Amino acid sequence: MAGFTRRDGGRLLLGGLGAALAAPALAQPYPTRPVRLVVGFAAGGPTDVIARVLAQDMTAALGQSVVVENRTGANALVATEAVAREAPDGHTLLVSTLSHSVNAILLPNARYHPLRDFAPVSLLAMLPLIAVAAPGAPFDSIQGLVAAAKAQPGAISYGSAGNGGSAHLAGALLAARSETQMTHVPFRGNAPALSEVMAGRVSFMFYPMIGIGEQIARGQLRALGISTPLRNADFPDVPTMAEVGFPGFEDYTQGLGVLAPARTPPAVVERLNAVIRGSLAKPETNQRLKALGAIVQSSTPDEFATFLAGDLDRWRRVIELARITADEN
Repeated sequence: MAGFTRRDGGRLLLGGLGAALAAPALAQPYPTRPVRLVVGFAAGGPTDVIARVLAQDMTAALGQSVVVENRTGANALVATEAVAREAPDGHTLLVSTLSHSVNAILLPNARYHPLRDFAPVSLLAMLPLIAVAAPGAPFDSIQGLVAAAKAQPGAISYGSAGNGGSAHLAGALLAARSETQMTHVPFRGNAPALSEVMAGRVSFMFYPMIGIGEQIARGQLRALGISTPLRNADFPDVPTMAEVGFPGFEDYTQGLGVLAPARTPPAVVERLNAVIRGSLAKPETNQRLKALGAIVQSSTPDEFATFLAGDLDRWRRVIELARITADEN
């Protein structure tokens, strides 16, 4: 299946706008207690930031506290497997990233199926990537980075939130397409990985454009390239990956969404979908996420299911091209 595009996103948003206008009536009260929104990555990372913005709106709409719970480990595998085993009552939800599909591809023994074991609720946002390095790095462009990697195979390192995450796949894809050898350094989240890049102990990383603008503006990071089809208005001086000789990165923008355990009652899923889409439609929430660098994107549950099915095919192609294995590091 072809990569998800902004045009596809627009159709999803328009196609299901009516669902956000009103929540369906439920046979029994929901929710009856606080709702847990489980994030598989460390606090302060892109997924966590978006989840906390969403949780505020959901708390107000549902009349119960929506609490973000960070359960880190194994590129969100720990969180995903835990939520898959939770009661299907809508009180425990998962914020999914591309790791939802990637872990299932890389790990044959993963204790969940990305489609069968979850009830899709809604997409939240698309997250383009931006390649960054420390201001004192010995290169100031993607071309310079590649040249350094060719001069000293293995000496250039790239950080990530863990094996199979967006930063790992993008770094591996760059190494494969530039025919260089780079060293992957995984961390337990994007935030700690970025800290090591800023300190110069890791050469560079591809980071989702969430909350990174301030560090770049303050000179704490040097931006090298961006994975959007056109230059981004927030980073007008940063070339696209296509401009620096590596087209196609824009096809691998990851989507964030909300999943419930399989067999969650359809009425609960629809109620959650309406609440989430109502949140994303609020001007203040929409602008807040856009200011962070996210491309806001909601959907119906069926549209999100279609997106997830396409994700399996899309990331499998990247993994095969970059020859990534479960023990890659």
